[in-house]
Formats: sequence, C-alpha cells, structure tokens
Amino acid sequence: MGLAERRAAKEFETKRFPQFKKDIDEAAGFDVPVTVAWETLALDGESHLYDECWPKVYFVPLIAALKAITIDDMGKEALKASLKKIEIQNRADTSNASRFAASFEGGTLLLDNKPHTNVDDVKDRTQSIQSLLESKL
Repeated sequence: MGLAERRAAKEFETKRFPQFKKDIDEAAGFDVPVTVAWETLALDGESHLYDECWPKVYFVPLIAALKAITIDDMGKEALKASLKKIEIQNRADTSNASRFAASFEGGTLLLDNKPHTNVDDVKDRTQSIQSLLESKL
C-alpha cells in the first residue's frame, strides 16, 4: 500500500467511519465494537474508489441489515444477547455479492469481501447479512 492509499484510508477512517460507527450502534440498539482491517481494504492504485465503494460494500448493507433485525423488541434483544463484535476486512477470495463472505461465530460478525467489486449490489449484501444473523440469533 502506497502513500496515496494510506492517506485515503486514514481520511476515511477519521472523517467518515465515525458516522458509520454511530449509525451501526443506533441500528443495533447498543454500542457494538467494530474493528476494520483498513490495510486489507486499501487496494493499490484504487484510493479514488474508497469513498464510493467502502460504504456500499460494507457499511450501508450492515446498517440496513441491523435495522431490519431490530425492528421489534424480540430482534433487539436477540441481537444484543448474541452480537459481541463486528470485524470488517478484505481477506477472502470472493467478489460475487451472492457469495458475500460473511460469518457469525462466537458472537463475532465477520464481513469479508473485495471492497471494489459489485459495489452496487447493496441489497444482496444486506439480505445476506440479515439472513445470516437471523439464522444464528
């Protein structure tokens, strides 16, 4: 990762991520620890895509899925009892939104997908996250 990528990733982390974190907590109904492996999201030569792609691939579908689950008290209680943390990274070898690499084990929701592929498949990723969580809660 070059200087341009590090700068763009740091800017996203410091300027955009705090609002996404607030939105995640609000959607979940509690403060959820979220870790992002920024260095795995920051692809060489693609820093100009971070602001557009990262929200659509990771944060918007996550927030929408959490909102759908916590639509009632049963969902809120189930999520709060089960979800301990969220990890976001780009380590899996997948780019197809229908194969969005997400897992939920031991209270950890792991979202792992290429950050600049199929970016407009937000609904598919949202549905994948929601279905995964609902099946495990």
